[in-house]
Amino acid sequence: MPIPNTRARRLFLERHALAEPPTGPASGQALHDLIARIGFVQVDSINTVARAHDMILWSRRQSYRPPALKRLLEQDRSLWEHWTHDASILPVGLHGIWQHRFARDEQRLHRNWRRWFREGYEAQLDCMLDRIARDGPVGTADVGEGEPRSRGGWWDWHPSKTALEWLWRTGKIAVTRRDGFAKIYDLAERVIPERHRTPVPAKIVTDWACRSALRQLGFGTSGEIAAYWNAIEPEQARGWCRAALARGEILEAMVEGASGQRRTVLAFPEILDAEPPEPGRRIRILSPFDPCLRDRDRAEFLFGFRYRIEVFIPEPKRIYGYYVFPVLEGDRLIGRIDAKAFRDAGALRARAFWPEAGVRLTGGRRERLAAELDRLARFAGCSRVEFLDGWEREPRAPLPA
Repeated sequence: MPIPNTRARRLFLERHALAEPPTGPASGQALHDLIARIGFVQVDSINTVARAHDMILWSRRQSYRPPALKRLLEQDRSLWEHWTHDASILPVGLHGIWQHRFARDEQRLHRNWRRWFREGYEAQLDCMLDRIARDGPVGTADVGEGEPRSRGGWWDWHPSKTALEWLWRTGKIAVTRRDGFAKIYDLAERVIPERHRTPVPAKIVTDWACRSALRQLGFGTSGEIAAYWNAIEPEQARGWCRAALARGEILEAMVEGASGQRRTVLAFPEILDAEPPEPGRRIRILSPFDPCLRDRDRAEFLFGFRYRIEVFIPEPKRIYGYYVFPVLEGDRLIGRIDAKAFRDAGALRARAFWPEAGVRLTGGRRERLAAELDRLARFAGCSRVEFLDGWEREPRAPLPA
């Protein structure tokens, strides 16, 4: 028997801390444990309502406030920033595993960045390290004097900025704090506690990356396992899966998608008998970068919800909007909402809500959505919610593949 779609969705949401009420403590060890439970929290600069990392945590613990995360990153040093599929906040205990990735990425960056970025950054690598060692933390605004300035694209960094990013990606330096949203770097040994800087052998990295990814996902293909942390190559994940299957540690199962389609996945045996909790009917407004949506194809398979960021699409060609938030109700993604915080006016303005096909905005659902928007407004520093004329929209055709 395949894992039915409803149970599959609930298993996945439980592992991403979205199956229980968003209550409880959200600072100190409790916040650290929440981040460790969901694996990582993606960092993003867009702040139409709240930054991605803050909204991800708020969606799960609505007592969360950003200073609690800042303390763990910049004072306790129990978290740190680096790269998964994108810039993310991770438990600092993973630093030893990430040193394997530093070495891999150093080879890749040397190969690719010489083609992508301006000449001159390699000559700045030692200069930047020496400067930080001598003078202390720096940000990109502190370097590059006399160098040609960026003309606005990420590919057009000046050489010193490129050097700082290269040194960060390869583990030579680390983010010691953020000023506003700007990264401030220091030597890694001044940021990462010594007990976490011991490299982990590559064989252990592969086993950890696959085993932990499969537990975080609940079930998945070898490709999904490899992509979860993006710390190993797909072939390494395939090899681990073959060996684990042969040992009987994991098994193959069928999982049902939102449209009744079936997919062969891998899982630990206990998954087949797991009975995840049924989420309540409370509505949650999620960040577009929420961990449960990181793999867009997986989200579409499980929830029938096709989502794409339209930030970089010219406005006349957008289907929904610049930065539209997925809306979760219980174990279903029921729509998306275009909302923005106008803090000077004290208002969170809801421009449009598009329900998914087959979803009606009933009186009860409208009340639950309004209640969540009210909570989100307070989190964003606004005192009220304003619904713009025509905000209730009809479902639209699915996004193109």
